[in-house]
Amino acid sequence: MKEAVNSAPGSAVKILDATWRDLRDLYTLEKACFEQDSWSLWDVLGVLTFPEIIRLKADLDDQLVGFIAGDLRQSQHSAWIATFGVLPAFRRQGIGSRLLKTCESRLTVSSLRLSVRASNQPAIQLYQEHGYSQVNTWPHYYRGNEDALIFEKHL
Repeated sequence: MKEAVNSAPGSAVKILDATWRDLRDLYTLEKACFEQDSWSLWDVLGVLTFPEIIRLKADLDDQLVGFIAGDLRQSQHSAWIATFGVLPAFRRQGIGSRLLKTCESRLTVSSLRLSVRASNQPAIQLYQEHGYSQVNTWPHYYRGNEDALIFEKHL
């Protein structure tokens, strides 16, 4: 497995390419990070196997503690973050920032978009810190009728 980025000084977390072998761990992460909106097992398998998806995991001592998937849409010169999460016990340690930066560095498109629950202030702050701006709102997108905020960054 190819390491995408060297570990930060003092950190044992590595950013690695994810594969179908991470299916069980990613499914567990989805359930832990997105209680209401977690993907089905089939969706997780798809994100780990479909072409044109950049799949990265944050690994700590052979434990998957974070994941991001960038869905390339070359015909539109853009990409979407399909899913992005860090296990609650490992948040606020820079893991999400490292996953996001590494994913962005692998993209060969001019813009990147993502959706986030309107109530997810920690994620919104992370995206804004990384240069994302809100460009749209999708009303009642998430379960519970919560709006999705659409953010974009020009790469």
